[in-house]
Amino acid sequence: VQLQASGGGLVQAGGSLTLSCTASGFTLDYYAIAWARQAPGKEREGVSCISYSGGSTFYVDSVKGRFTISRDNAKNTVYLQMNSLKPDDTAVYYCAAGIGLWPPTGNRWLERVDYWGKGTLVTVSS
Repeated sequence: VQLQASGGGLVQAGGSLTLSCTASGFTLDYYAIAWARQAPGKEREGVSCISYSGGSTFYVDSVKGRFTISRDNAKNTVYLQMNSLKPDDTAVYYCAAGIGLWPPTGNRWLERVDYWGKGTLVTVSS
C-alpha cells in the first residue's frame, strides 16, 4: 500500500504547478483524499480535501480560488492544480487517504488519515 506525490518543483511567484498523487496496492475509490503541506518550522496543515466520489471539495481559506483538487478514479490518481502561487505556499506537500476523512471538519481532521504518502517539495520564489 503506497501513495506517491509528485509534481513539485521550483516556480516563480504567480506561476502554476500541478501535483499528482497516485496509489499503488489499493484503490482510492472508497477514500477521501487530502493534500496537506508543511513549511519549515510549521505544523502540517490540511490544504484541500476531496470526497470519495469527487462531488465535494474543501479548501483552506489561504488557497481558495487558487488551488483546485480533482480526482480520476480510473487512473487511481488525485491532482492538485495550484495557480497564482505565492512564496507562502512554499512547503513539502503530502497526499493522504482516509475512509473517514470526509467531511474535513474540526481542527484535527488530519488525524483521520489512514495512509500518508511521501511528500513533494514546492518552492515558490519571490
